[in-house]
Amino acid sequence: MTRKQKRLTLIGFAGLVLAAAVGLVLFALNDKITFFTSPSDLAAGHVKPGSRLRLGGLVEAGSVARDGTTVRFRVTDGVNGVPVVYVGILPDLFREGQGTVAEGKLGADGVFAADTVLAKHDEKYMPKEVADALKKSGHWQEDAAKATPKGK
Repeated sequence: MTRKQKRLTLIGFAGLVLAAAVGLVLFALNDKITFFTSPSDLAAGHVKPGSRLRLGGLVEAGSVARDGTTVRFRVTDGVNGVPVVYVGILPDLFREGQGTVAEGKLGADGVFAADTVLAKHDEKYMPKEVADALKKSGHWQEDAAKATPKGK
């Protein structure tokens, strides 16, 4: 074997080890990846039941029902709504008509079982994905966009 062949063999072996390491890391992180979706995406059937995701939109007015630590509400993007069940203590800023992001799994019955619920922290903030979904559905509030300083 010449020096050139030895060097190419070493580089090829190092490439295989690197590819195997990347594959193992991606396989390990597969359970930790959560994708954002809107209620319209769920209604269109783009998400299969049992998959972990983040659901964003507005808390539908009149939909919040509390039973001890179990809270049931609907998240809407103005076009479609998804029923959500959450067991735990909600953030203080959680209320009807406000933006929210719930993380959990979609059940086979179409009910989203959330294990984490996030609420807007002030009047100007909204996650980019939620704002994009509201713009797409035509329910974007222009007042919120004007309140954001330009150039920042």
